[in-house]
Order: sequence, then structure tokens, then C-alpha cells
Amino acid sequence: MDLRAYQDRDRDTCLRLFDANAALGHFHPSERPNYEDFLHHPGAYYVLEHEGAVLGAGGWAREESESMASLCWGLIAPDFQRRGLGRLLTMYRLREIGKVPGVTMVRLDTSQNSVGFYEKQGFRVVAVKKDGYAPGLDRIEMVKRLEVCSA
Repeated sequence: MDLRAYQDRDRDTCLRLFDANAALGHFHPSERPNYEDFLHHPGAYYVLEHEGAVLGAGGWAREESESMASLCWGLIAPDFQRRGLGRLLTMYRLREIGKVPGVTMVRLDTSQNSVGFYEKQGFRVVAVKKDGYAPGLDRIEMVKRLEVCSA
């Protein structure tokens, strides 16, 4: 497995991954234009690649609050879910965020279909908006305090 920075050549593959995850209920199809726009200027966005195939992608962004960052657009190919790749991608992003001075909290929003995964990674639910993404797809806000290591 290799984790590397997203490149423009990954765009079509990432869009196919989005569509596959939307079919499983992890995203709503109406979110696709937002994801397409995001891919034009993804910032800190990474792809998880194995033997030339992109199996997942995910990124993070600094929030307006100097002490907060957010995880964004994390997705894994359906055939490779529940194999530890989502955890690998999440932990990688958290380590990258942890390198940024002053950031002590990480937030994300997800649906009820992925909340259990993020709870296992140490995130806790702080808000729920029923049908927040679309009918039947709730928006769940979660946070995690970063562990601070002293040198």
C-alpha cells in the first residue's frame, strides 16, 4: 500500500469511488458536484494506492480556528472496505494534522452509516441533524482531541 498526494490524473477514479460509496449510502448522489469542485483544489488530499489501483482517498483542511482541523472526503473502494484501509487512511491524516503547530482538535461530519467506524478511531458525536444530507441520511458532527506528544 502506498499513500501519496492526490494528482489530477486521479480525478476520474476518485469520482468512480464516490459514486460507488454513494450507492452504498455513505454519501448522497446530490453531494457529487461538491466533491467534483473540491477535486479542483483539494489541498491536503491523499490517495491510497496498491499495485497501480487507487483504493481510497481522503484529506484534511485547517479550520478558521487555529486549533481545529477537519477531515474531508474520506472514501474507500467498496470491495476493500472492512479490511483496515479506512483506518490506515484516517490515522495517516491524523498524523499529518498532528504535525501542524497549535492544532489540538479534529472535526468531521459523516452519516449514520459511517459513525461507528469513526467512533472506533476515537471520535465522539457532538451533534446530529436528522436528514442533514438528504432524506434518510443524517449528518453527524464528530470531534477528536489530538494527543499531544512532548519532546
